[in-house]
Amino acid sequence: MKRGKIKKGDFGYIRQQKLLRLMRTLACCLLPAAFFAVGMILNRGDRYNIYTVIALVGCIPVCMSLVSMIMMWLQKPMKQELYQEISARAGDLVMAYELYMTTRDVSIFVDAAAVCGDYVAAYTDRPVKRRELDFMEEHITKTLRANRYKMTVKIFDQKKAFLERLDTLRARQAEFEAAAAEHFTPDEKYPDLSRSQLVKHLLLALSL
Repeated sequence: MKRGKIKKGDFGYIRQQKLLRLMRTLACCLLPAAFFAVGMILNRGDRYNIYTVIALVGCIPVCMSLVSMIMMWLQKPMKQELYQEISARAGDLVMAYELYMTTRDVSIFVDAAAVCGDYVAAYTDRPVKRRELDFMEEHITKTLRANRYKMTVKIFDQKKAFLERLDTLRARQAEFEAAAAEHFTPDEKYPDLSRSQLVKHLLLALSL
C-alpha cells in the first residue's frame, strides 16, 4: 500500500474516515454550542435571543455531518489479509478498494475493483443476493455509458473467480488497454488521467 495520505479508493480509507468524520462532527457541534452559551451569558440566562437562532441554524451542518459519520461507522473495513492477497495478484492494474456503492434501492460494499480496458471486475466478500449484484452491475454500466465509457462490468461474490479474472486482465492488460484507447479522448478537466483512471474516478464518485 502506498504511504502518505489515504484517498478514497485506497485501502484503509474506511478506518481513516471513521475517525475524521467523528472529529468533524464534534467540531461542528462546538460552534453552535458556543453561540448558545454566549447568548445565555450576555442575556443573563434568557435563551430567547439572536444567538439562539444562530445556534439553531448552525445545527444543520451538524446533522449533515452526523448522518455522514453514521453511514461511515456502519461500514466494516476491508480485511488486511484480503487486501494483501488481492493487491499481490493485481500487479499494476488500476485498482480501487473499500467502495461503499449506493443507489436508491441497493447498496453494496465492494472490497476491490479493477479497471482494465473495457472491463471492470469487482469483488465483495459480504453476503449479498445475486439480484442485488445484477442491479448494481447494471447501474454502474449505465452510469459509465452515460459518461461515454462502454464497459463490461462484473461484480464477483466468489474470491477464487475474482482472482482468476484479475490474472486474465493482468496477462492481457496491454492488449485490452490498447484496444480501449483507440477511440479515447482525454478529459479536459483531467488531462493527465488515462481512460482506466477516469473510469476509476467515476466509480469513486458512485461511492460513499
